[in-house]
Amino acid sequence: MAAFSSLTDRLSNAFKHLKSKGKLSEADIDGTIREIRRALLDADVALDVVRSFTGRIRERALGTEVSQALNPAQQVVKIVNEELTAVLGAGVDRPLNFAKNPPTIIMLAGLQGAGKTTLAGKLGYWLKDSGHTPLLVAADLQRPNAVTQLQVVGERAGVPVYAPEKGVQSDGGEAVASPGLTTGDPVKVARDAVALAKQKLYDTVIIDTAGRLGVDEELMKQARDIRDAVQPNEILFVIDAMIGQDAVQTAKAFDEGVDFTGVVLSKLDGDARGGAALSVASVTGKPILFASTGEGLKDFEVFHPDRMASRILDMGDILTLIEQAQKQFDEEEARKAAIKISDGSFGLDDFLDQLQQVRKLGPMKNLLGMIPGMAAHRKELEQFDEREIDRTEAIIRSMTPAERRDPSIIDGSRRARIAYGSGVTVSQVNALLQRFEQAAKMMKRMSNKAGAGMPGFSGPAMGGGKGKGKGKKGKKKSKSGNPMKREAEEKALRDKLAGKSSNGKSSGGSAFAKKPQNPALPAGLQDMMGDAGELPPNFGGGLSGLLH
Repeated sequence: MAAFSSLTDRLSNAFKHLKSKGKLSEADIDGTIREIRRALLDADVALDVVRSFTGRIRERALGTEVSQALNPAQQVVKIVNEELTAVLGAGVDRPLNFAKNPPTIIMLAGLQGAGKTTLAGKLGYWLKDSGHTPLLVAADLQRPNAVTQLQVVGERAGVPVYAPEKGVQSDGGEAVASPGLTTGDPVKVARDAVALAKQKLYDTVIIDTAGRLGVDEELMKQARDIRDAVQPNEILFVIDAMIGQDAVQTAKAFDEGVDFTGVVLSKLDGDARGGAALSVASVTGKPILFASTGEGLKDFEVFHPDRMASRILDMGDILTLIEQAQKQFDEEEARKAAIKISDGSFGLDDFLDQLQQVRKLGPMKNLLGMIPGMAAHRKELEQFDEREIDRTEAIIRSMTPAERRDPSIIDGSRRARIAYGSGVTVSQVNALLQRFEQAAKMMKRMSNKAGAGMPGFSGPAMGGGKGKGKGKKGKKKSKSGNPMKREAEEKALRDKLAGKSSNGKSSGGSAFAKKPQNPALPAGLQDMMGDAGELPPNFGGGLSGLLH
């Protein structure tokens, strides 16, 4: 995430000099902790949080768990990861608290400009996508056009909006009301919305309240009145991740004012230092429930302290990547693509389908950023042009179905026609075909020779499982002089690779059989992932390299 990029780089540099040492002295640990302290202070983390954080790390790093470790440097990183997870809210993280008897009432509160209205739409979209029936409530009657904005956001999200009052409106772009003026009664709006939700059977009510300052007692009293009138199940404090050290005082003021139950971080895609996230949970003891990572409705995710700590330490976030893939990808289509890879029939039309599935996950930069070790390639990620994917799709769509199935038939005249039809040069078409040919060979080699150290592949045909000692013997038997018998054996092998035995039943030991740990992923991504969901360090370069 952009908000933590600087902190990630600083922490990575702090661990660099430890990797070459087999034994750590007290001076080595003190030097590392000094760099960690500077990195956190530079990221605008609250001073009290930094002191307690580095104190716990030093105490543990000088203990027996590091001195007796086989790899002391990795043990120090593990300690930092655990303590960073604790700072981000380990032990207090929990799911959204839904009411036993609907509707569940969620009230949003926060500073002016923190992004509450946009976040109300994202939360409504997320709840709708999860099978709920949310209702957005426009209770911000102070900010000019706040009600109109919520209506627009609700329409985009496909979520109904209850807005009986228009609030302060502007005419021709100029506010017609003085600052601080409120029209209508927001308490009545909230109370009527809950009654409507019970009548119309909406199971979730999201109340968007007016932005306020921590020192604004009048508006804070209005928030308390709304809270007392509707008795919300959740009061979410929306805080801008770019706020810095002032996050602590602001969070304390809102905690005393409305007694919020959870925190939502907004604008994590900004270029700020991200200190708010490392301060709020630790100071208030309230969990961070959600994080907003962009401007789109889908740029919204559940906050997991352990995963966020892994991202900050450049250890990746494979679990989130898997969860997102599980929502988007069709497992049956992925299995069919895997079969085509194994028998060498994977064509450009199949690659186009896989590319479109990957794009459903969001921007390629975010996807590659979840892979461990990608902080070292941040410059390449920042320079990555998403339009390159559009150009790749245009080239493939300019081909005939026969050309997509068998790129080897594309001669010089065909390449010129494809280049003209897609608006690119012939050299760009040549480059794509060359990269695809190399990638197809690599994927076929990975699927056919997966027993040579590739994780996630097993079964007698792949050199694993009970038939491991019979691998060579089985390979000799496959070279039958009878063409029909040999064809049948090769088909049985392909079926085994596809997760089926010769009688059509699942073998359970194939590389492409359904694994409970992993969802249906695109073939290229599925092939590279092991049972535990790990990715090789060069995965990002290979995926982006195919598009450049």
